[in-house]
Order: sequence, then structure tokens, then C-alpha cells
Amino acid sequence: MTTAPADVAVLIVSYNTEHLLGECLQTLYDQRGSLKQQVIVVDNGSVDRSVDLIRSRFPEVELIEAKENLGFARGVNLAATRANAEFLLLLNPDTVVLDRAIERLVQFARLRPGHGLYGGRAVKRDGTLELSSCWALPTVWSMTCFALGLTTAFRHSPWFDPESMADWRRDTVREVGIVTGCLLLAPHNVWQELNGFDERYFMYGEDADLAFRARRAGFRPIICPESCIVHDVGKASATRADKLLLLFKGKATLMRDHFFGWRQHLVLLELIAGVGLRALLAKVGPRSNQPKADGWATLWSERREWIRGYSPGINADTKPATGKLGET
Repeated sequence: MTTAPADVAVLIVSYNTEHLLGECLQTLYDQRGSLKQQVIVVDNGSVDRSVDLIRSRFPEVELIEAKENLGFARGVNLAATRANAEFLLLLNPDTVVLDRAIERLVQFARLRPGHGLYGGRAVKRDGTLELSSCWALPTVWSMTCFALGLTTAFRHSPWFDPESMADWRRDTVREVGIVTGCLLLAPHNVWQELNGFDERYFMYGEDADLAFRARRAGFRPIICPESCIVHDVGKASATRADKLLLLFKGKATLMRDHFFGWRQHLVLLELIAGVGLRALLAKVGPRSNQPKADGWATLWSERREWIRGYSPGINADTKPATGKLGET
């Protein structure tokens, strides 16, 4: 007997997040409203008690024990193969679901079909805005601002830090460049059309790559302000140096996949220049933040490795796309 599809399949990838995962799952169930939910957690070889937590407190969760760290993109794709629902929802384990946020997002998507990717609003524990639920797509101009240090000197400026979209409070309905993977809803058929995440992106950059491909397919990612979560950014991350290496390898891959000709050469050069500038400033500046200084120094010393990005994959473009994405 075939089980009727759920409204939404919630896909969570966890790696040593026992101290966060319990609250995430509890609020997910407490705030589900009238939704029929399927919850799938991929555990990427955690060495804490995450698996025991799920089995003892949340037996209804479909648990996939990967036994190794597959990375975020591959973990999500694995969870998606088990999904039987109208929508797929990516949710970080370091989030707290507020006021029927998932139900509101599903209802929003049903009322506004055709956008492909849907996101919400994120706040910090103290209720202040957390910008990371969405970003603008990178452009030659935004990369130039990074290379010159303008994104740091004029942080959250709409002119010199355009990818942050910091002048917008995420309190209105608005199309965006990127809906991040902390809270990302997609119709199941759209996810399949886009072939899910490109698994080359071990962690960081996979949601931006998905957004580029979604826009190329005619979709326009959009934010629903009534869908709100708490997001403890960075609480489930590795050390700063390890995080930066993964982040910039993902950025380099994104530049190679979605910028072409002279623009690709320029933005890759700007990536290296921006890292070099920050490594230099960290070296000559005050030593009050040693982990930050060490992170930039490590990133600079490893630049020949991460700038190559990941090898081309099945979702990577091999020629410029219609519409010249990535141009200013």
C-alpha cells in the first residue's frame, strides 16, 4: 500500500550537533501546525550522541546514518532520495522554528507558484535580524569590493557590500539572488528538475550554485517574511581556518562555474587579492583576535589549492549562459 505524500519533507544534515539538534527537532514538531511532515535526518558520522538523541526522543524521524562526513550537499541529496512529499525543505540543525514558520512558507509557495526556491526570515537569539537567510548573487562589482577591502571597511553598505542586502530588513516579500540552505523550500519537481545540489561543493557555495541554475531555468527565488526562524550562525561549524578553506574553495568553484571569459579571470584574481589584503592587515594589525588572523594567514598560504576549486561536475556549465549571469 503506497503512503500518501506529505505536504513537506524536512531534510536535515547533522554533524556533531547534539547540543542544537534536539531543540531544532522539538520546535519543528511543536510548530508544524496542520502540515503533514516527513522529517529525514542524515547523520554525517557524528562522534557525539546525536544518533542516540534522535532514536530516544524522536523515533518518528527517518534517520540515515552515513557513517562518514559526506558534506552538506551530498547529505541533502541523500535525504532527498527518501522524500515523499509535495515540497522539500532544507533546514539547518542550528535553527529554531518559530510560529508555524514551515507551514507559513509552504502556504506562501502554494500561493506564489513558479518562483522555484523559497526562503524566510532569520533572527538571532536576542531577536535581532540575522542576514544570512538570503544574499544577492555575486557580480564583478561585488567581487571588486571584496578585493579592495570595501566590504569590510563599509560593512553592510548597499553600495560596497551589495551581496549582504543589509539595507533590507527581510520584512517584505522580495525576490532575491540566493536563498541559503539554512531554510530553503523547493517543490519536489523543481528540485528534481535542477538535479538537486552539485555534490562537488562539500560545504558552502552549493546554495549559490543552485540559485544560479534556478534563475537560468526561469525561476526567481523569493523570501516570505512571515516564515521566521532563529539561526545560530556558526554554532555547527568547524574551526575558523577550516571553515575559510571550505568557504573559499566553494567560492572559487562558483566563479569557475558561472563566470566566463575575462570576467572569470578577473573575479578569481579578486578572490586572491581580497584574501591577501586581509591576511596582510591581520598580520600588521592588533593581535586581539588571533583565530581570525591565523585563519586569513592559513587561507593565503593555501591559495594555490583552494583557488582551483572542485573538479567540473554534472551541473557545471561549459559555456556562457543566456542572460549573461554574473555581469554587473
